[in-house]
Parts: sequence; C-alpha cells; structure tokens
Amino acid sequence: MIKFICYPKCSTCKKARSWLDANDIEYEIRDIKTDNPTLAELTEWHAASGLPLRRFFNTSGILYREMNLKEKLNDMSEEEQLALLASDGMLVKRPIAVADGIVLVGFNADKWSALK
Repeated sequence: MIKFICYPKCSTCKKARSWLDANDIEYEIRDIKTDNPTLAELTEWHAASGLPLRRFFNTSGILYREMNLKEKLNDMSEEEQLALLASDGMLVKRPIAVADGIVLVGFNADKWSALK
C-alpha cells in the first residue's frame, strides 16, 4: 500500500488522488497539514528519492515566500533544511507518494506510473 501524503484542498493533490483511483492503486491518505512528516521520515524520503533537498520545499507556498526561503536556503545546512521542513507541513511540496523504495514528490502522471 502506498502512503499518499497530501493537502486535501490542493488542486494538484486532488489530481493525483484521482489518478491513483483511476489506476486502482491502493493508498493510505495522510493530511500533511495535520500530520506533518517527521524529521526521520523526511530524511529517509530524501535519501530514497534521489532528489535535491530543495525539491521537497513548496516553493509556491505562502509560508515559503513569507519566510524568504529562496534566499535563506543557500546559507542553511541540509540538517537545518530538514528540520525546517519537519516544523510545518505547509513548507513541504505535495503530494508525496511513498512505496517500496519509491518516493515521488509532486504529481507527474508519467513518473507516478512507477507505482503500478
């Protein structure tokens, strides 16, 4: 079963959920705002994803802009960035799909086909 971490009001998350349903993929839904990923989870997902840590930030989010993170991230260590992500789910890019050794950040139907 896939862990589907999302923000229910997010239009991209809704598209991803519809895609999962249309492809008969079982998932367990988790609201990123009320059940923020932990530091341990984010560390594990980052390693498994093979993505740069910046890809885990919701760069279009209000909080990201309010905190001026575009400028500040350059001066932060990876540990500091992970701790920041773990502090508030609204800083984390969504949706995230986590399955056996696969971590997908953001929705892209072609990439999500790996979940089938």
